[in-house]
Amino acid sequence: MRKADRIERHRSHGLSQVKMTRQMAPSALSRRAIRQGERVTLMGKREDQFKAMRFEHPQRIPVEVSLLPGTWRRHGQALLEVMRRYPVVFEGVIAPADPARAGEENPMYLPGKHVDEWGCVWENIAAGLTSMVTGHPVPSRQDVRTLKPPAQVAPWLPHGFMFLRLADLRGFEEIMVDFAEQPPELQMLIDIVLAHNLRTLDVTLPLLEPGGLTRFGDDLGTQKALPISPALWRKYLKPCYQAIYSRCHRAGHDVYMHTDGCIHEIIPDLIDCGVNVLNPQIRANGLDNLVRTCKGKVCIDLDLDRQLFPLATIGQIESHIRQCVEALYLPEGGLWLLAECDPDVPLETIDGICRILNDIGAYMPLMTPKSPSG
Repeated sequence: MRKADRIERHRSHGLSQVKMTRQMAPSALSRRAIRQGERVTLMGKREDQFKAMRFEHPQRIPVEVSLLPGTWRRHGQALLEVMRRYPVVFEGVIAPADPARAGEENPMYLPGKHVDEWGCVWENIAAGLTSMVTGHPVPSRQDVRTLKPPAQVAPWLPHGFMFLRLADLRGFEEIMVDFAEQPPELQMLIDIVLAHNLRTLDVTLPLLEPGGLTRFGDDLGTQKALPISPALWRKYLKPCYQAIYSRCHRAGHDVYMHTDGCIHEIIPDLIDCGVNVLNPQIRANGLDNLVRTCKGKVCIDLDLDRQLFPLATIGQIESHIRQCVEALYLPEGGLWLLAECDPDVPLETIDGICRILNDIGAYMPLMTPKSPSG
């Protein structure tokens, strides 16, 4: 079981919990090097995250840079120096013991094939990048009728625990046809997966300290739209997330949900389901849609435009981040910022992104509305 005070950084890891960590003065940390396997901890970031989530006026906009194993493998020791320069950005991040072998403890990041607990076959061609499902254990509707969930219940839910699990089991084209034709086997499959997820929560939640933020990940959108209509999503999938997240809330946990793709049409529904912090992609959803559906309504951990980072100049990236902050910032909170850097992002660009996010607190006084007398 993951320690309750660790934040998982890679999307193949799902259910985890955020809590306040032991504090260290920023000046003391900035004077020494970051060692491999060491966590960066400072005062304030966790407190600001929870204040932003609750719209309780954080001191700063919480920021983070996420480095995939492949990014560590490409840039190696130089990333440790970047971490040392920007401890505010990397608070809570654990540097790999050996950057050249980052991710090897997780089969998702290793070349070759592996089979998960449901019988899905995952395949990867490059170390440090994540795998994809190439073998689906429930290829026919008749197979749904004999499907058995895993006998063992792991103490966490992986990324892709609900909607993506349906696609992994059936195959994307088959599950799309199922949603279109709505045979009885569709609801049967959903019920099997949901029941397993709830059993997993029964194991996990008692191990977590109440008052933390429990993280989930399930990609619900494609680049330009939902893969199924909002009406079908509300009929078949919304009840699943409501059941899962309401169980978390009853146990005293807030809910963070990462979800890639264009999902703005169902953001109000995700709020109804009990999401406290939503992690949407800016490019897939559009800034105007996120302002309309999220600003002042739910805290978002905005996934900045990772498709921009590999080719853009630092100036273009800074303009992008400023535009997002100016549109979404409220003095009372509701905004975190996340920059995921894949292996194709140059080292100097990663350093520039870190500098911009490190200084983001300086933007806040400029955007705070002045009083009538001011």
